[in-house]
Amino acid sequence: MKFETPAGTNPIDQLKVVGKPTDRIDGKFKTTGTAPYAYERHDVAPNQAYGYIVGSAIAKGRISSMNVADAKAAPGVLAIVSTLDHKPLPLGQQNTASLFGGAEIQHYHQAIAMVVAETFEQARAAANLIRVNYARGHGKYDLEALAPTAPLEGGGSGEGSGAPPIDRVGDFDGAFASAPVKLDQQYTTPGHSHSMMEPFATIAVWDGPKLTVWTSNQMIAWAKRDVAKTLSLSPENVRVDSPYIGGGFGGKLAIRADVPLAALGARAAGRPVKVAMQRPLIANNTTHRPATIQRIRLGASRDGKITAISHESTSGNLPEGKPETAVAQTKLLYAGANRMTLMKLAVMDLPEGNAMRAPGEAPGLMALEMAMDEMAEKLGMDPVEFRIVNDTQVDPEKPQRPFSQRQLIKCLREGADRFGWNRRNAKPASVREGRYLIGMGMAAAFRNNQLTKSAARVRLDGKGIVTVETDMTDIGTGSYTIIAQTAAEMMGVALDKVVVKLGDSDFPAAAGSGGQWGANNSTAGVYAACIKLREQVGQRLGMTGDLQFTDGEVRAGGRSAKIADAARNGPLTAEDFIEYGDLAKKYQQSTFAGHFVEVAVDSFTGQTRIRRMLAVCAAGRILNPKSARSQVIGGMTMGAGAALMEELAVDKRFGFFVNHDLATYEVPVHADIPHQEVVFLDEVDPISSPMKAKGVGELGICGVGAAVANAIYNATGVRVRDYPITLDKHLDALPALT
Repeated sequence: MKFETPAGTNPIDQLKVVGKPTDRIDGKFKTTGTAPYAYERHDVAPNQAYGYIVGSAIAKGRISSMNVADAKAAPGVLAIVSTLDHKPLPLGQQNTASLFGGAEIQHYHQAIAMVVAETFEQARAAANLIRVNYARGHGKYDLEALAPTAPLEGGGSGEGSGAPPIDRVGDFDGAFASAPVKLDQQYTTPGHSHSMMEPFATIAVWDGPKLTVWTSNQMIAWAKRDVAKTLSLSPENVRVDSPYIGGGFGGKLAIRADVPLAALGARAAGRPVKVAMQRPLIANNTTHRPATIQRIRLGASRDGKITAISHESTSGNLPEGKPETAVAQTKLLYAGANRMTLMKLAVMDLPEGNAMRAPGEAPGLMALEMAMDEMAEKLGMDPVEFRIVNDTQVDPEKPQRPFSQRQLIKCLREGADRFGWNRRNAKPASVREGRYLIGMGMAAAFRNNQLTKSAARVRLDGKGIVTVETDMTDIGTGSYTIIAQTAAEMMGVALDKVVVKLGDSDFPAAAGSGGQWGANNSTAGVYAACIKLREQVGQRLGMTGDLQFTDGEVRAGGRSAKIADAARNGPLTAEDFIEYGDLAKKYQQSTFAGHFVEVAVDSFTGQTRIRRMLAVCAAGRILNPKSARSQVIGGMTMGAGAALMEELAVDKRFGFFVNHDLATYEVPVHADIPHQEVVFLDEVDPISSPMKAKGVGELGICGVGAAVANAIYNATGVRVRDYPITLDKHLDALPALT
């Protein structure tokens, strides 16, 4: 099915199942410990052996020698896979860092060997017996030192990005110079780790030339393609299965070292091998959100209209890596005739920087939305009103291109009303409750709606059961449930009459989970397949015209029949996909929110406690308000962590992230997060898809960090532009104790 014209009235609009706050289908399995995660698939192959990965002890250089003799002789050891025994494996399309092979070391904890043994403990013990000699090279690990000479977007050519190295509209320099009110500030964000609950894990099994991997991966079709390329296999000989994933946040968009090492280990041992990457390796061996240094300049007239806006961001990555696109939202969020955005990429020898929840917008809005607050103060304007004054209903860089839906103003106004924004004292450090300084802050949120092809197969059997098969994944987002709701709505059956099977590369290729594109596109693919199945049902039952599917029946022209009757003589199967025309070129499709935060800062210790959080979101039709709310509060929690505590600390001498475990990389816990309220505006977007939905999973994190930072400033009068805002950064400047 090709989606080329705005969606009209369709079966989803009945909203008998879709749009209802439905418990997650997979919830009972996860809460009872019966959901089969990758490492726990004891049933898929007998006699599984255990792999243990050895990471490099240097960040840059070469391996001079590796002695594995003692490890091979250790009890229980079946095989040792050494990087010196393999040429560098070909890079998958989504990989920057080498996964395995060769003597060159690109980053700390790069996989250099794996021990395969009868038990995990035996593999770990033997791994400690491997002796490695290195020739350490000189590495570049300090972004601040590299930033002044970092080239524009990896070389100044813009090659590979499809965008010019500097994006200009109008005359920014002239408009900024002549603006009566100006802001010019620098903001920094550190590297972040995904810190998902489930580690990277894989079980690999060979059957002759055929390889099956049960792994934790967000994008099954990408994984199959990249496993085939990395291991030089025919794609037909690769199967990837990932029905349950314990979190990914973008870190599992691509295969990582656990996948090829499990496969190589299984081949070497002649047995199935399971590998779970140990927690200390995850921060350095896989990927992270890169640190940024951002400069924002705003010029405005005295009535608050932005006349000039510029956003520059510098980030680092390995050679051939990509920059953190922190300027992305600044191209679209606010009006302003004169604009300039650019990115610089410093070549570094730290682990690979890549996608993490809302890549680009998450750190970019931490800077932009703090700058907007600072500018509002310079203008003597309320921060909410300043944003409203600079709203736009068209793409500011391409004014002929309107937004399909844009309710940012409503998000901000409703958020302000619900939060009691009118009680905020605009003068910083003016509100006290005992020893605590109290402040309110807010920020706008923005994230694009991305469209991508997605397929599904649906089958109706003689019992009236509808089975959906698609390689879509559920990374804790509720995919099982919204896909079941879609099929139930389309086929007119109860939710318990739908079976959803996900995450298997033998199924039709879906959108996958990433970029908050999964829900809208995967359900639209199911919609397309169900349209075909509805046609087959009508033909089998001899019904024509306007078919109505409801209450397990098909009705048309005064006739009715049970839907199961259509499959009495054999099941009906339909397969289709959704693909998109040029509506996305004619309309800018984005999602919006307003975030509001109240904090209390201890005037003695400088410790910040969040007291209240509110998000008001405009993200198209909400397919399941219950799971969508969970996604938003998860994003809000991550945003709070980015504001107050999360930071990958770099050892700039030896080039590694020091705090590479869950004990020292701090993330919010229950005690850090207070009441969170989420409101979804009543919105449908017929430009987006037949579902009239958009993404929401990443919108929840966008802007939250700045809302917290702005609240801290309102509470204390101390502006900290270097995230995270830890107490040591403002303690000395807090108001005098009274």
